[in-house]
Amino acid sequence: MTRRHWPARLSAVTLACAAALTLSACGDGSDGASNESDKASGTDAAHEPSATPSESEPAEVDRPKVEPPVDVTYRFEWGKRGDPAEDAVLQDAEQRIKAVDMAIAQQDPLHEAYRFYSEGEAAVESQKYIQEFVDHKARTTGMTRFYRESVHVKNDGTASLAYCEDQSKAFNKFLDTGKTDVTSVTNDSYVAYAATLRKNSRGVWVTERLVSERGSAKCQP
Repeated sequence: MTRRHWPARLSAVTLACAAALTLSACGDGSDGASNESDKASGTDAAHEPSATPSESEPAEVDRPKVEPPVDVTYRFEWGKRGDPAEDAVLQDAEQRIKAVDMAIAQQDPLHEAYRFYSEGEAAVESQKYIQEFVDHKARTTGMTRFYRESVHVKNDGTASLAYCEDQSKAFNKFLDTGKTDVTSVTNDSYVAYAATLRKNSRGVWVTERLVSERGSAKCQP
């Protein structure tokens, strides 16, 4: 596991730490989760069955309100693909990303919004990522761009999603001082993500696994 879901923005220089913090896309952590992490991942409850394409869509889903701070903005270069399932995957992935930033801003590692859109490893790693910001009394600010997406929906109710993230205009903001740490743009400002999603019984595409590669050549401008 290496950021947001997860961009790694907190740095050793900024935080005066001995080693850099690598907070990047969530997903491939294999270490055991604590009881609190189990709450985030939902592993203390029965695993929801996947919805198959033949099942009818729920009439309406009561989704949590996702409202990051006004200074946290996004540019999703994910146009409509013309396939309802693929468009739904992209929309729910977008909400997950925003929900994590909202949880960071509210300093809540167990916020219901990101847990609505993620389960399993992705939820556990999201909780850890958010906790890092809480521990350092920091949050995100600035604009993040998402681009070069590739999505594939399978007949078994799962989907794969790959995309790039441009963090060159996204920074850390420290709550105690209000200071924003504006860092230089490097190859590491660009991150590649690969996610595995599952359509749950409510018709929501939840992210179960998310891995990243910081400085990926395919995401460079």
